[in-house]
Amino acid sequence: MTTHISQISHNDRTEETLMRITDELSQQTDVERLMQPRGEGQYPSVDALREAVNIVKNIIFPDFFDRPHAAGETRRYFIGVDMVLLHDILYREIGHALRFDTRREVTEAEQQGFSLATQFMSKLPELKRLLYSDVQAIADNDPAVRNYAEIILSYPVVTAMVYYRVAHALFELGIPVIPRMITEQAHSLTGIDIHPGATIGDYFAIDHGTGVVIGETCIIGSHVTIYQGVTLGARHFSYDESGHPVNVPRHPILEDNVTVYANATVLGRITVGEGSVIGGNVWLTQSVPAHSRVVQGECSHVVISENRN
Repeated sequence: MTTHISQISHNDRTEETLMRITDELSQQTDVERLMQPRGEGQYPSVDALREAVNIVKNIIFPDFFDRPHAAGETRRYFIGVDMVLLHDILYREIGHALRFDTRREVTEAEQQGFSLATQFMSKLPELKRLLYSDVQAIADNDPAVRNYAEIILSYPVVTAMVYYRVAHALFELGIPVIPRMITEQAHSLTGIDIHPGATIGDYFAIDHGTGVVIGETCIIGSHVTIYQGVTLGARHFSYDESGHPVNVPRHPILEDNVTVYANATVLGRITVGEGSVIGGNVWLTQSVPAHSRVVQGECSHVVISENRN
């Protein structure tokens, strides 16, 4: 006869064991102390930040991700409602992040969070321009595209770029913790890993996207296209006297109109000159001049030639 676990009552010995383990787990270890935030108060909410980015998507791409908006005053009304909701979420979560990062009084953190949230809101028109340019770049580079709605509704790069451009705007305002939380959500959703500190110009396209990695100090110009599996990473790290990595520029610079094909790895603080093409599976650790064509040779060495086409 099978006995269901719900029918088994804890005896005194079991309860004693559970209490002992509970007491042990309740004691804060040295390692756990290192992982505690420097400040106090509530942590920023992952769910609230996800909601904030979804509201940004509604504002930037009205009609696509929420209820249909009519033109004119009706659309203006719904966008206005979303703006108020977004500001409320951001100022609260930024306040949490400021207390998380440093010891601030609640009132001070809330006031600064309110100001920073307002500053972010002023960036939304420029974010809209950038994101529409990204959609245009995808349409210009993918012959499989049938219409712009298809890109906005289904292409993972749009999701990744909405999250990245929101996070980068917050990063530029000096807001701690939150930008990285936002871009890692996009990483989980799309497989595209863009650090919020990276600088990316307009008309940016990622085709397919899975496995793309863009490091913190990357600088990417306008009209740049990269394909799946591309890594724009660091070649090595600098360390301080204590042996900790130093946050210095260590990732590539891609100038305007560069194309990087699938699974290429571009490492270090090097410059890929304007109009260059980096072929698939290339391992590149040296700068190349403008209008270069970099491909794998017969023996897997890199061949660099002038590309004027």
